[in-house]
This record gives sequence, structure tokens and C-alpha cells, in this order.
Amino acid sequence: MKLYKSDKVRFIIGLIIIFILYSCYYIFIAEHKNTALIPRKLRHVITLVFTLAVYFVGTFHLGKLKVTWMASLWHIVHVSGLCIITAIGLFDWLFLEGKTILSLSRLARTIQELLISPILYVAMGLLNRSLNNKNL
Repeated sequence: MKLYKSDKVRFIIGLIIIFILYSCYYIFIAEHKNTALIPRKLRHVITLVFTLAVYFVGTFHLGKLKVTWMASLWHIVHVSGLCIITAIGLFDWLFLEGKTILSLSRLARTIQELLISPILYVAMGLLNRSLNNKNL
């Protein structure tokens, strides 16, 4: 039994789920007034969990499409971004001990924003549509 009637429906459902995760993260974590009360290490873990959730949603929905290069590109971008922000987070946990480096923190937040936002997912869909109009 086929759950989705087309790749387009699968893509749109993945986009909706990523948009919901993105919105929840920014409403309840990133832009919430009491976020500063959460310990920094716990905020790092929460951010990593949301980023991994978006990665797995994209992997599930793009991995089942007929266009395999989209899933490969998704993996490359997310795994490299996750490695970078995990290394920054570990450096922060192990060596900085409460003292943040502002530019390093901004870099990590920028990479995390790219990974969690639906813009990357939409850009891949638009790129696929422009390259091969019949697959999506």
C-alpha cells in the first residue's frame, strides 16, 4: 500500500513538518523570554535535538523520492553542519567553561539556523524542479 500518492505530496508533507519544528523551536526556545534561565548545556542539547529532528524528517521524506541526489546533498550539508556545530559545542563545554566567544557563538547559531530552517528543503525542491520538472 502506497502512503503518498506522489513525490510532490511527500515533499510538501516533509516541508510542513520541518516548518512546524522550526516554528516550535523559535517560539518556545530561541525567542522565548525565559530561555536565558535554562542552563547553557541544556540549551545546546535542545538545539541539537531540534536540528537532528529536522535532519531525520528531511532524510525520511527526501530519501524516499525518486531523485536520489537530493537525499545525498541533504546528508552532506547536514552531516558537515552538525559536525561543525558539535565541535563548537564540545569546545564550549570542555574548554570555555562559561565564558563564551561571541564570534564562535554567532557562527554556530548561523550554521544551526541554516540546518533547521525550511529554506534548505525548499531550495532543494526548487533546484530539482528547475533541473528535472517531471520528478517533483
